[in-house]
Amino acid sequence: PSLPTSARPAGIPPATSRRRGRPRPNACSAIVGPVRRSFDDPSTPLHEVTFCAVDLETTGGSPQACDITEVGAARYRGGELLGTFRSFVRPASPIDPAVAALTGIRDEDVRTAPPAPAVLASLTEFVGGAVLVGHNLRFDLAFLDAALAADERDRVGLRTVDTMLLARRLLGDAVPDCRLATLADHLRLDHRPTHRALDDALATADLLHALLEQAAGLG
Repeated sequence: PSLPTSARPAGIPPATSRRRGRPRPNACSAIVGPVRRSFDDPSTPLHEVTFCAVDLETTGGSPQACDITEVGAARYRGGELLGTFRSFVRPASPIDPAVAALTGIRDEDVRTAPPAPAVLASLTEFVGGAVLVGHNLRFDLAFLDAALAADERDRVGLRTVDTMLLARRLLGDAVPDCRLATLADHLRLDHRPTHRALDDALATADLLHALLEQAAGLG
């Protein structure tokens, strides 16, 4: 697996009315408010907050019956990339053929990968106390929590931001849907999702920054 490209952070806690084409009224407060509430001190400027975008690939759609196959994460502060993390994960269940066709990850790619407990320990250390960001984050959290529970560890206790929910509030009917690929095209993000963990995490981080910039421009 690829390890973080930056030094691991110190002080890591233990593993524990809409109109088409226009944003909704009060979009700025609708976006910035939830983001500010995601960390302890609402007076902290956003450029001083560390965010960590995360994305998972899995063998299927059920956290109870399926497993993680790849983890990608990217840490940011003030819009600057601090480091990335990527690792395959050895699953206990085979990868669904439809999922393999979508992601390009095959059983033979993950057969010798480290198991979930080892990868999650490294991921926890990499994320540290950052605000966790994801697109449809509840999917990723469900798999992370299931894997942590299987290892008799506490669920994810970090503060979180879901870019899919933020995009729905800000963009309204300006886009046909709030899929990550749709939003990346609409906003012309630098990174585009590929159904691979790190690529999608980087695209999610771009999306967060774009949404915050748009909200700030609305005043």
